[in-house]
Amino acid sequence: MKRYGLIGYPLSHSFSKKFFTDKFEKEGLKDCVYENFPLEKIEQLGVLIKSDPSLLGFNVTIPYKEQVLHFLAGANQLVKSSGACNCIKIADGKLYGFNTDIIAFEQSLQHKLKPHHSNALILGTGGAAKAVQFVLQKLGIRYQYVSRKKSMGNLSYDELTDKVIASHLLIVNTTPLGMFPQVVEAPPIPYKAIGPQHFLFDLIYNPEKTLFLQKGEERGAAIQNGYEMLVLQAEESWRIWNEGK
Repeated sequence: MKRYGLIGYPLSHSFSKKFFTDKFEKEGLKDCVYENFPLEKIEQLGVLIKSDPSLLGFNVTIPYKEQVLHFLAGANQLVKSSGACNCIKIADGKLYGFNTDIIAFEQSLQHKLKPHHSNALILGTGGAAKAVQFVLQKLGIRYQYVSRKKSMGNLSYDELTDKVIASHLLIVNTTPLGMFPQVVEAPPIPYKAIGPQHFLFDLIYNPEKTLFLQKGEERGAAIQNGYEMLVLQAEESWRIWNEGK
């Protein structure tokens, strides 16, 4: 049996297991299985790898996209450049890292991106935010991180005035705020300053329309959730795991 999976904690929000289970069934891949591996601590990864020699690859989600780096025997340039990894291939017992978030976010972002979306706010500073940063840099879009506490180079939510929002027409939420089941939560930004020129992108896919996106849509902004991005990154992971076979 060829085994694949997902590490993170918690994994109640996991998209990947259903996606790959459905994919395997639809494509008649009866010798493949995809499982969730909720690890309370990243140190448990070593035990998982040793205990399951049939594991050929796995995805990485919150909060381990950065912490997993020191387990890698090698990594591609996207991982090295972004400092985050969400896809690992196992070969000869060694872990090799990739970042499929970057490829998927770039492709998904392009649908509604306009020339005037030249300044962006990235809400959150975790591993997914690094993928967003990498793409924005590549596209020549200036960006500013926003986090709960002000730090070097980052704005705090308290510093998000109407003027800041009005001058940053692309806003990307990389935080779990608003994810099922906490659907009444949303990043604390001044939504009244959002207008029809804005584009709000939420990496969350469940619910389909988070409160963050609802509030943006009410103000006339273009909106997009993370579903397509997740599909794209999952298919890219599958390509990587089967490359060279």
